[in-house]
Amino acid sequence: MLLAVAVPALVAATDVVLKAGHWRLYADRHRIELQPQPRRSCPDCRGAGGWWDGGANSQMEACDCWATRRELSVRLLPVPAWPDEPPF
Repeated sequence: MLLAVAVPALVAATDVVLKAGHWRLYADRHRIELQPQPRRSCPDCRGAGGWWDGGANSQMEACDCWATRRELSVRLLPVPAWPDEPPF
């Protein structure tokens, strides 16, 4: 019974902390990843994450509000190897 009350509270608290720190959580059975997200209050990109360089071959320039932050990853289970050829 206590677990049924504690889990939703923990999920809600985790969501608030991740949004405040500008992180995105990704989890599956092989890994857990925390990826940085652009800040809405950034004066350079205004939350867009970067800007486009002009020219014929324009590329997106990533903003330092998120691009210089490290991605955190925890490996849980090994990813199974894909076979070179189909089994049939």
